[in-house]
Amino acid sequence: MTGLSEARDEAEREALIEAGRLLFARPCTFFYAAQKSDQLPEPGLPEVAFCGRSNVGKSSLVNALTGQKALARVSQMPGRTRQLNFFNLAERLVIVDLPGYGYAKASKDMQRDWQGVMFDYLRGRPNLMRVMLLLDARIETKSSDRAAMELMNVAAVAFQIVLTKADDVGPVKLAARIKEAEALARSHTAAHPLVLVTSSESGQGIPELRAEIASLAA
Repeated sequence: MTGLSEARDEAEREALIEAGRLLFARPCTFFYAAQKSDQLPEPGLPEVAFCGRSNVGKSSLVNALTGQKALARVSQMPGRTRQLNFFNLAERLVIVDLPGYGYAKASKDMQRDWQGVMFDYLRGRPNLMRVMLLLDARIETKSSDRAAMELMNVAAVAFQIVLTKADDVGPVKLAARIKEAEALARSHTAAHPLVLVTSSESGQGIPELRAEIASLAA
């Protein structure tokens, strides 16, 4: 199935949105967690991973996508997630919630441990279809975000930029942030050209993100 950027007309776009709605209306359940590279589950269903800085809103976005308030744990303490969490979506796709990177208060050893397993996963997972790279719409792109893009670009891991927390940004600033994100996508060969703009609070962009993910499902 093609994604939204390949849709030829409004009818095809609406069909993609509906496919995403139907997929995410089905059960999504946690089934595995890994803290080390040798603990990863055997590759199986197509996987879509969510990656981003600590406190970018990964868990909130996963919960909004699935319509479950507590599927992914939302912590008030950035950097709390230190493992890869795997969720089975309707036996058609696996969603992977990766540890947040760039958490300054974590010790260097701790950062190296949990970011190491995350990057090992990104480089070596054969059934990884796409990484949704989350960037906070409220703030500028950080050096750690750029480093993550470079790693995926070099490793030829397909990724798509998703702006989060768009409800908390004025229209002028949001437009500038979108323009910046689109420029970043164009400058990386592994990046998907379509930048998605989302808010787990208002629901903005959730149908479109569901549609993109559904296009990658088995």
